[in-house]
Amino acid sequence: MRKFSPLSARRENIPNGFPATPPPLRPPTVVSSPPNHHHHLLIPLLLQLHSLLLKTALDHFRPLLAAKPVSPHALLSPPPLFALNSLLRFYASSRSPLQSLRLFAALRRLGFWPDNFTYPFVLRACGRASALGSGGAVHGLVVKAGFCSDSYVGNTLLYMYAGCGVAAFARKVFDEMGVRDVVSWSSVIQGYVACNQPAEAMMMFYQMRLSNVLPNSVTLISLLSASTQLGDLRTGRSIHSFVSVNNIKLDVPLGTALIRMYSKCGRIENAFHLFNTVKEKNLQTWAIMISGFADHGRAQEALNLFSEMEAVNIKPDSTLFSIILSACSHLGLVDEGQKYFNRMVNEFNIQPSMEHYGCMVDLLGRAGLVEAAYELIRNMPMAPNSIILRSFLWACKKHGELCGLREEMNQLMNLLLEKEPGLGSNYVIAAHVSALSSKWNDVAKLRGSIGEKDLKKAAGCSWMEANSS
Repeated sequence: MRKFSPLSARRENIPNGFPATPPPLRPPTVVSSPPNHHHHLLIPLLLQLHSLLLKTALDHFRPLLAAKPVSPHALLSPPPLFALNSLLRFYASSRSPLQSLRLFAALRRLGFWPDNFTYPFVLRACGRASALGSGGAVHGLVVKAGFCSDSYVGNTLLYMYAGCGVAAFARKVFDEMGVRDVVSWSSVIQGYVACNQPAEAMMMFYQMRLSNVLPNSVTLISLLSASTQLGDLRTGRSIHSFVSVNNIKLDVPLGTALIRMYSKCGRIENAFHLFNTVKEKNLQTWAIMISGFADHGRAQEALNLFSEMEAVNIKPDSTLFSIILSACSHLGLVDEGQKYFNRMVNEFNIQPSMEHYGCMVDLLGRAGLVEAAYELIRNMPMAPNSIILRSFLWACKKHGELCGLREEMNQLMNLLLEKEPGLGSNYVIAAHVSALSSKWNDVAKLRGSIGEKDLKKAAGCSWMEANSS
């Protein structure tokens, strides 16, 4: 099989197998036999299918597994369409959804004709890969094949456009649908939330209720995300009441979304009460609650909850370690922070990111361990970003007179000014650092630069992600 160049949402080129003008329409469930000169393409396809069968051992594939090849000609017989659809579905749900698109393109060249089950798998792959160009091409094939009235195909089109970040296209497909079920409404609402348009998501929900369509848990999770984005506690509480009144099961995704809503809307006690109420929790549930405590200045409770999480054998991930390191920094727990950092690397085999290093520099700097912070920066496998530099230099401003890093401080100061020459607070920090070295002429120049240039103020920042999900 020939190799295909990777697809992306930014490329509008239609790959081989996605013809700009589809061939004449044939009955969609018919599978035509590939011509002889395409046998060299069919063999790799059959090998892929056989590999999938061995990996998945799906029950409905057992007849294929039991079949005995009787001749080379029999080996080259085309597989049934349901088997090819299963292969497309497997790739669409895998870590490499683009493989589904490549396989679909190869099948088109071989003369296979898709049915109304084929297109949803390919469209789902386009959505997961954010391959808008290919998704639009497949949409064209759907129209030509006459499957637009199929609700399953239509709902997957909504998913694809939402996944590609074009909620307007999803809305257009929705408006043209003859029949809209709860999946259709939920898909559009999800699309608006994913595109950071929470107000439009809420408007769609009101229209949904006017149409007498009851929301499901997927709808409610999207609405809770919209409420969180808007900081709309009232709507979030209404959704919680709807869940309780209608005896909707509080599963892990829905419970986690409610906890996140209460936490982000400033109701940490409500969030913690709900956290203790839900029976099932996954890593994300724990992370959101721990992050909520840290965001609300309750760092010790965040650390305590982290210990409880480990006691029930849930392994932390990279994001959760950032939260914990930040909590240690705010509490001034240097030894604890270093212990967690070392455990992250040695016990959980997590490679430290820029964010982790930033938390550690902040931790050491707040504690006055300026030289230790410098050594950490010097040994980082990547160049420090401006946030790390600024954090270190602020620590130097406060504690720098106690260390002998005058030259090193000046080097990092110059690096910060190179990275962000238009930020006024950087010149304030630089002036203080220059004063530590008694470079009064430089101090005067730097302070003069603040008045002469139209410099921006630095926004307050934290290593905690505001919209962590």
